[in-house]
Amino acid sequence: MKTHNKNKKINIITLGCSKNVYDSENLMGQLQYNGYEVVHNDDGGDIVIINTCGFIHDAKQESIDTILAAIHDKQTGKIDKVYVTGCLSERYKKELPVEIPEVDQYFGTHDLVALLREFEVDYRHELIGERKLTTPSHYAYLKISEGCDRNCSFCAIPMIRGKHQSRSIESLVLEAQKLAAKGVKELILIAQDLTFYGLDLYGKRMLNDLLKALVQVEGIEWIRLHYAFPTGFPEEVIKTIAQEPKICNYMDIPLQHINNDILKSMRRGHNRQKTEDLIRKLRAQIPDVAIRTTLIVGYPGETPQKFQELKQWVADTRFDRLGVFAYSHEENTFAGKLNDNVPDEIKQQRVEEIMELQRQISFEKNQNKTGQIFKCLFDRKEGNYYVGRTEYDSPEVDNEVWIDATKYHIEIGKFVSVQITRADEFDLYGVPVH
Repeated sequence: MKTHNKNKKINIITLGCSKNVYDSENLMGQLQYNGYEVVHNDDGGDIVIINTCGFIHDAKQESIDTILAAIHDKQTGKIDKVYVTGCLSERYKKELPVEIPEVDQYFGTHDLVALLREFEVDYRHELIGERKLTTPSHYAYLKISEGCDRNCSFCAIPMIRGKHQSRSIESLVLEAQKLAAKGVKELILIAQDLTFYGLDLYGKRMLNDLLKALVQVEGIEWIRLHYAFPTGFPEEVIKTIAQEPKICNYMDIPLQHINNDILKSMRRGHNRQKTEDLIRKLRAQIPDVAIRTTLIVGYPGETPQKFQELKQWVADTRFDRLGVFAYSHEENTFAGKLNDNVPDEIKQQRVEEIMELQRQISFEKNQNKTGQIFKCLFDRKEGNYYVGRTEYDSPEVDNEVWIDATKYHIEIGKFVSVQITRADEFDLYGVPVH
């Protein structure tokens, strides 16, 4: 007896980070290849699959709210079935079926084969790179590994995603080639930890070898690195970024804090001196590098003095891009055993203080770009503007370049040279130049 009618439309809702986006795209590709109609983050659909995030409190709450909304739609006859997959259902695989039994079935982060079997579909390895892209067709995420071997005190990812598992260079090059053949021009390399890549598979760090293989892929013009852990950073990668024009002069390094006591409690494996040395090397060898980082404020034991040290360091270091999270006290993590002694309102105040400081830094850096010409890749048209990015900006999280669509015509997915005419805190405005 058939479990599902292939005339039914499946709506996949993705919550959380780009790694989840990649997983949803793989799932969609497998289902679509087997004859299902699949949509993404849509209002329609007879069957809903929610790919959840379970990282911090706010993300967990969003996932639960989304599940409850889908159950309401099922109870009112708007949809037929609700399935839940991803990080939340992996993390709470025992609790969720008891607390929210109305979901038809739960699947974890490693249950793609079982989820497909529910739809009478066999997982097909030959579909590598045949994802159904949810991003604009000219850029795509490329997940080079799964899981994490780090033991950061605040992080639940290792218990959700498991141990670090690298994909082979050959499989990644093949996927990049298939993506390029579809028109993808920019690859955004993602993982829980890029810099650990290859240790499990090849016995040594191989991110540099992977980059040298990927730059050979015809059609790919930009390669961007996300989530490069600072401890054990493979320094040959810095030289390769500086030498290879296809690799964006952009580095996303989540540093989290700068106070030595906090870093030690966070189990980060680096201290203030090593952090500053790495930033110095990056800026010395890649003079125009854009460094993006993320910080956590309100971690247990973050006194006003330790926060001021962090704030002064942000002011002195002048990151190009920066995001801040209020510490989320997570059960079954090492930090979960500590006293969560910074009140929520103080955490939020510290987030706002750092972001206000970063707004000023970003404004000053953007003002210096006025009059300069940048190669930009255009992602979309929004109202009366074309919206693109420089190589120093990743989609959805960084600065954007806006061009007046009533005066100029730009083809989406194309590279255009743009002269910046004005700038504000997080956006640049310009005109195309030939």
